[in-house]
This record gives sequence, C-alpha cells and structure tokens, in this order.
Amino acid sequence: MLLEAGSFGFSADWAVVQQRLAAQGYRSIAYDRAGLGLSDPGPAPRDGLAIAEDLERLLAVIGEPGPYVLVGHSMAGLHLHLFAGRNRAKVAGAVLVDAISPEGAAHRTVRRYAVHYGRLSRLAARAAGAGLLKPLSRWGDSIGLPAEAAAHKRWAFAHGPHNRAAADEVRQWEAAAAQGRALGPLDPDRPVAVVTAGPVRGFVWQKTLQAAPAQASRAGRIENVAGANHANLLGHRYADAIVSAIEHVCLALTKSR
Repeated sequence: MLLEAGSFGFSADWAVVQQRLAAQGYRSIAYDRAGLGLSDPGPAPRDGLAIAEDLERLLAVIGEPGPYVLVGHSMAGLHLHLFAGRNRAKVAGAVLVDAISPEGAAHRTVRRYAVHYGRLSRLAARAAGAGLLKPLSRWGDSIGLPAEAAAHKRWAFAHGPHNRAAADEVRQWEAAAAQGRALGPLDPDRPVAVVTAGPVRGFVWQKTLQAAPAQASRAGRIENVAGANHANLLGHRYADAIVSAIEHVCLALTKSR
C-alpha cells in the first residue's frame, strides 16, 4: 500500500491505518512530501507533477517497483490520480479517502472552496511562521492518533516551514487538478474504493463527485461513514472503514488473477 496524506498532512496521519494494516499482514508505505514533516523542501512549484516525480524517485531509491495500491486522503486524490496516470502499469488499484478527484475539482463550488482554502492556508503559514500557533498546538491532532504520532502532528501544526510548504501545495490546487485531467480517468479495469465522511443530507452533490471514480470502476465500492469527519476518519474510531476498503481492492485483485 502506498499512502498519500492530504494537504497539511504527512506520514503521521496514517499511523492508525498502518497499525491496522500491519495487524492484517499488509505492508504499507507512508512518507513526508517535500517540505512537510521531516522532509527537506523541494523546488517550486509544488504542483502535482513535482509531487509525482518526487514519489517516483523515492520508490526507485528504496527499491519498491510495484504494483501499488494507492491510498489517498483529501487533496491527495489529485496527487494519486496524477501518479496513477503516469504509472498505469505499476498501479493495481486505488482507495480514495474523503478525497477530491481532478474531475470533481472542476465543479464550480469546489473551485470556490479551493480559492477560500488557499487564503486560509496562507494565513496559517504566516501565523505559524510568527509563532502564533504554538499556544494552540495541543489541538494539532484532530485525527485521534497514537501518542508518538499525535506528538509529531502537534509539532507540525505550529511549525513554520511545514505550514509554508503545505500552503505552497494548496496554492497549486488548480494546476494539480488540470494535470490530472490531462491524463484522463483512472483505468476502469482497476478496482477503486471510495470512503467518504459526514452526513449525506445537504451534501449529495459532493458525495456524488467523490463516488464517481468508484462508479467508473468495474470493481468499485463506495462507503460513507456518517459519524466521521474529514480528519478523524483516519483515527482510532473510524480507520477500520479505510482498512476494509483496502481489503476490498486487494480481494478484487486476487479474484482477477
């Protein structure tokens, strides 16, 4: 499994999911993108192409040739899509965790949200750089992580360079979405599972956009976890839904052999 965190996220976000995958006998990789967590910064712009190229080099260096099951949360849906489009022979399937797709990013409401979110991201980066978030770092873990990962998450919440790198990625939202769309849809012969969070009522349009990649797959699965929110879907209370989605993809791959 190749786990890609969402905006402002990094490897610590996946601690619970990785623990549960390991208990089921699955191997997984989570990493910190350039400038996030403990990784060194990367060259600008931090768009989807830069992130995909970094990941390709990382996998080559550590000797992981694939095939991969890609698992992406939130904005990582854009990065996952681009990586899959560039590496079709190496991608066996995908799990989208409350994620945005390149096609969904073209929706006018999503585009308005992206502009607003970009402004908030830049404000967060400036606040962190000025040390204003340190008194609030106790609330930095909104996922519900194990102690070590939670401490790492709280550190990153108030860390200036991490927040600046994350804001740089969000600034490239539209570019990453366009790069993904240019490569076309995910392979319909690959299994795709979608897990979403929160109530359906009032958000049918959003759930429909998120479900589209699974509906296009010949081995698709869609699950909404109504009690979860965008962040704690990855934590102790709800991570089993993600593990179940990954198991669906792996089972579909086994049946197709």
